[in-house]
Amino acid sequence: MTGEQIAVLAAVALVCAVTLLLGGPGFSRSTGDFFVASRRVPPWMNASAIAGEFLSAASFLGVAGLILAHGTYGLWFPVGYTAGFLIVLLFMAAPLRRSGAYTIPDFVVLRFRSAMMRRMTVLVVVAAGWLYIVPQLHGASIALSATGGAPGWVGPLLVALVVLFVVLTGGMRSVTLAQAVQYWVKLTALLVPTVFILLQVGFWERLELPEFHGTWSAGLATLSGSGDQLGDFSRSLSVLVALMMGTLGLPHVLVRFYTNPDGAAARRTTTFLLGLLVLFYLLPVLLGVIARMVWGTTTAASELAGTGGLSHDTAILRLPAAVFDGLASDLLTALIAGGAFAAFLSTTSGLVVSVSGVLSQEFFSGTVRGFRLGALLAIAVPLVVGSATSELALAGAVAMVFTFTASALAPVMLLGVWWRGLTAQGAFWGMALGAVSSLAAQVLGLSLGEGPVQDGPLQLLVSPALWCVPLAFAVTVLVSRFGAGQPPSHTEAVMARLHTPEIAAARQNL
Repeated sequence: MTGEQIAVLAAVALVCAVTLLLGGPGFSRSTGDFFVASRRVPPWMNASAIAGEFLSAASFLGVAGLILAHGTYGLWFPVGYTAGFLIVLLFMAAPLRRSGAYTIPDFVVLRFRSAMMRRMTVLVVVAAGWLYIVPQLHGASIALSATGGAPGWVGPLLVALVVLFVVLTGGMRSVTLAQAVQYWVKLTALLVPTVFILLQVGFWERLELPEFHGTWSAGLATLSGSGDQLGDFSRSLSVLVALMMGTLGLPHVLVRFYTNPDGAAARRTTTFLLGLLVLFYLLPVLLGVIARMVWGTTTAASELAGTGGLSHDTAILRLPAAVFDGLASDLLTALIAGGAFAAFLSTTSGLVVSVSGVLSQEFFSGTVRGFRLGALLAIAVPLVVGSATSELALAGAVAMVFTFTASALAPVMLLGVWWRGLTAQGAFWGMALGAVSSLAAQVLGLSLGEGPVQDGPLQLLVSPALWCVPLAFAVTVLVSRFGAGQPPSHTEAVMARLHTPEIAAARQNL
């Protein structure tokens, strides 16, 4: 076993130990603690926790990998991820908190009082959660295999065991504390290597030297796309739509706003969160550009393969070894691997909490015991699916999930909060068509091509958000407007509840 492998395994073990300590038993005692942390999470802590669970394998490893592999196409991912929360801040955060719901299906029932809509929403939310957990498990496999020399099954199993312990013993309250700490672990795990790598390559000293301008300019020039400007624009716009609108339908993110004390706190949480995301995403983007300068474009895959890498997703993990030798390389690689594992743990724990909450409410009477049974199902299915699927590029796999939630959940959530004319029939058919069209298009596109970036008409299948999301919105509106159904009779009362600030509501009750 090499020094790098020993350091990586030690770092991963430390991250797992800290997670287990923070998420240990005794933090949660009631049903409210398990589902929404008793709605007492302050904005600064909730923002750190949301950032902790949102910054997944795709953010930590996948962004730099896409920049290395596809240039400017990869830059749209951090833009879309962050812009999605701006929409949440403007349109969703406070109304969701005022709804008083535990889960997205609870919100749908409040809005429509329809058993049909609840069942459909449960299916979509559980499917989205399972699909999102799979790339986290693949990321754990990649990280431990590429740097720790472990078999491919060790990483996913370790993530599953740690997450299950935290979720089963403490639910949302314990997970919140662990995820808040894990955000800062991830930030440190990228910030320290970035600083040392920049110092090692002499970026600051050589910035003004003429000979360096040529290298830097050449590196930046390689970020250009394929030359098909129309195709590049369509692909980038589709990804941007998927990431921005998909955030509105992420069950593990939206459930976080139910943990705030009130709507104003939910808005402050989102404001803090935007700052945390901008701070983080500067680092993988910068590391991705440096990786592209170090390895170039045509030799990147062979260089990574020659150092034991598995794909472009290992670019950040392999970058210290390309710049440093000996102990410095081992320590920086271990730090990045530990941060990557914190990303897998925090995102997976948030997804397991959201999926188990839905399963508990729907099938196990909403009890703590039902929550724990739901957690077992929430992690068991992705483990089986992950072991039977190939390791699609992490950012590309997560983009598929965002496309699914943008098409299936975003129209219902956004229109459900802001449009009084929405009917249960319109919401049902919009959700059904959005889910089926987005999944079918992406599966067909990937089966016909070799990856998430294609040229020509095939790209409309691989990245279908540009037409799937508008189609889902259009069907939702048209069926609501011209179909046989009518808006629920209690719509005005629900809309007043969603949009009346807590202070004004309290005054009305005096």
